[in-house]
Amino acid sequence: MWKNLKNLARYYKPYKGVFFADMFFAMLGAGIALVLPLIIRYITHHVIHLDATQATGTVLKLGAVMIVLVGIEIYCNYFITYYGHVMGAKIEYDMRRAIFGHYQKLSFNFFDNQKVGQLMSRITNDLFDITELLHHGPEDIVISVIKIIGSFIILFHINVRLCLIAFALVPVMLLYAYFFKNRMKRAYKNNRVKIAAINSQIEDNLSGIRVVKSFANESEEMKKFKEGNDGFLSAKKDSYRYMAGFNSGMNAFVTLIQVLVVVGGTIFITGGQVRIEDLITFLLYISTYTEPVRKLINFVETFLNGYSGYERFCEIMAIEPDIQDREDAVVMDAVKGAISFEDVSFAYEQNEQMVLNHLNLSVQPGEYVALVGASGAGKSTLCSLIPRFYDVTGGAVKVDGTDVRQFTMKSLRDHIGIVAQDVYLFVGTVRENILYGKPEATDEEIMAAAKAANAHDFIMSLPDGYDTDIGQRGIKLSGGQKQRLSLARVFLKNPPILIFDEATSALDNESEKVVQESLESLAKNRTTFVIAHRLSTIRNAKRILVLAEDGSIAEEGTHETLLKKQGVYANLYNISM
Repeated sequence: MWKNLKNLARYYKPYKGVFFADMFFAMLGAGIALVLPLIIRYITHHVIHLDATQATGTVLKLGAVMIVLVGIEIYCNYFITYYGHVMGAKIEYDMRRAIFGHYQKLSFNFFDNQKVGQLMSRITNDLFDITELLHHGPEDIVISVIKIIGSFIILFHINVRLCLIAFALVPVMLLYAYFFKNRMKRAYKNNRVKIAAINSQIEDNLSGIRVVKSFANESEEMKKFKEGNDGFLSAKKDSYRYMAGFNSGMNAFVTLIQVLVVVGGTIFITGGQVRIEDLITFLLYISTYTEPVRKLINFVETFLNGYSGYERFCEIMAIEPDIQDREDAVVMDAVKGAISFEDVSFAYEQNEQMVLNHLNLSVQPGEYVALVGASGAGKSTLCSLIPRFYDVTGGAVKVDGTDVRQFTMKSLRDHIGIVAQDVYLFVGTVRENILYGKPEATDEEIMAAAKAANAHDFIMSLPDGYDTDIGQRGIKLSGGQKQRLSLARVFLKNPPILIFDEATSALDNESEKVVQESLESLAKNRTTFVIAHRLSTIRNAKRILVLAEDGSIAEEGTHETLLKKQGVYANLYNISM
């Protein structure tokens, strides 16, 4: 725990000026809170025994002093509240940037095994709780310690026995708090697990809402949601049960302290051991030191929330990207486009069956290669190894004779264009989505790319042309239109290596024809890999590779020569017809 807290504290470093100012005003405000009851005690102990003229003058002066002190205390509270929260927001900004940047570095293999909703929960809910701890934690401790210790010293000086009575229950309160600490920690951690699961389910449902409605499965989705929601409700009930026992017990202790002080003080007054003004002072100080005890109680809750959130934050940040640039990685430039697979084997996880098995393949610059095979034969996997979405288990993938692991990932991927079956368009305009291929492109370059992708005409027919908002994932566009926008992105990127991953398999015949023309135009003079679902789209390919289910190349040739072999390709072709 201490190591984690030490690491957490380093987020204060960029804002140490504000942090120390926050601590200064916290101490100053706590000090003023200790002084005000002493002034009141002075008035009740000395001033009321003066004659009317002297008493009035003294009270007015002391009243003015108290007003000034209250004004300073108000400013202290303002500074703590405003600047302290701003500091917390900046730390939250830094941590969110750190974890988002870390997400960008993690490989496909990480995201293959994660739920989006849970990852979102760690970058939203968890970070909020962490920064609440970072902001309120130190100042709450400083204020509470000063008020509690200061009150004890002052009251001890006034009357030892009554002071001991007033503080007698404080150790019991602390033991009571400790008793609930671990139970509350487990409950809050369970809450986060449950809400992350709900977020993941909601994200999954909303992303696939059209599928839900097309199958009329709203009731089934509600059943699944009810199960997760019931689990979260049960977890919240557990945490609230512990919280209720915790807070009600603390409130009872405060009331008991007041009762003990009144009873003990009254007995001491009747015995001549305590003056009435001393009892008044004790009663005033009860709120001064029980309020910080309550603050410490709230701090326990804040700490448990924040620390459990930080543990989850650390879990993500501790995951080392399994695909990284080597220290001696070089920038890829002047790419010709020759690609070779040398004795390549690949499995998604250790001890799993190999998807690719000792595969060898050589592709010349500008060559157009079609990949076919049964589902799960490794076509997409093979192409995913070129941009290093995954690293080979054995062997090497090379571009122009150099292992792709020798290049920086950015420069490698800058030279590769990918058009997938499942087009992902971002929220925004047509222009912004095409610009994703080359963020610094001019309007003329954007328009030229759209024309090359046969997208310009339909774009101009949209209400606002290139500035038309396309909705979430391009929901306002047809499948063919979305595919042409994704092609325009790649045209704008202008890479020497292309990967078409079943880019037309989800389109109708008319859209497929238009997109196919754009694909063929884009592929000219570029090294191109085409993963084909509809074999009719690759009939003109000069080189077709047929992958077997064991991850090897079963057949190779043109459409005509492969049909004559009456092998795997011929069988796939006959089935597709």
